Amino acid sequence: MRDGQNFIINGSERLSPQDETTWSLPGAVVGFASWLLALGIPFLVYGRNTLFFFLYTWPFFLALMPVAVVVGIAFHSLLNGRLLFSLLTTIALVVAIFGLLFLWLMG
Repeated sequence: MRDGQNFIINGSERLSPQDETTWSLPGAVVGFASWLLALGIPFLVYGRNTLFFFLYTWPFFLALMPVAVVVGIAFHSLLNGRLLFSLLTTIALVVAIFGLLFLWLMG
C-alpha cells in the first residue's frame, strides 16, 4: 500500500477575504475612462483645431489606450482593489503620459 492520506473535499473550506483575488475589470474600466479623459483635455485647451493635429498623430494616441488599461489594472491590483485611490493615481499617470506625448509631438 501507499503511504498517503485520504482527503475529503466537501466545500466547507471557504476562502478568507484576504485570499480573494482582485478582478481586473474595474481597473481596466478606470484605465479606459482615464484615457478618454486625457483625450478630451486637448479639446478643452485648443478647441476644434485639435482635430487637425490628431489627423496625422492619431496612431500615437491610440497606442496609449492599451497602456492606460494596463496601468489601470496594475494600480487597481497594487492598491488591493481600492477604487478611489486607483482611480486618482491612474488618471494622474495617464494624463501625464498623454501630456508628455502631446508636448513631444508639438515640438
